[in-house]
Amino acid sequence: QVKLVESGGDLAQVGDSLRLSCSADGNRNCMYAMGWYRQAPGKERELVAQITRGGLTNYAASVQGRFTISKDENKNTLALQMTSLRPEDTAVYFCNVIWFCGVVYQPGLGADVWGQGTQVTVSS
Repeated sequence: QVKLVESGGDLAQVGDSLRLSCSADGNRNCMYAMGWYRQAPGKERELVAQITRGGLTNYAASVQGRFTISKDENKNTLALQMTSLRPEDTAVYFCNVIWFCGVVYQPGLGADVWGQGTQVTVSS
């Protein structure tokens, strides 16, 4: 399948920027979509941003305009550039891959693969 390793989490101040990276070790042709999720203490894991194999992106409303997701297919890496950080951005950030090696993707056919997470803490 694929192994995901995140990096870049850190302690930041309000208004700061951070860049998260995710290294994906696996067949990139089976990575239908890659994304970032986050989970704050006591809350459910939520989608932050996602990019499909075709380059379509999707952002949570709370990060739209502040965060940018990008991928480097040659290096099999995924990045999340975070700007104008807020205390409510504090969470463990997880890299995610929808693993699908078929031809025509349909929701539910792929398998979710997760990294171990990286902590982002925004202090006021």
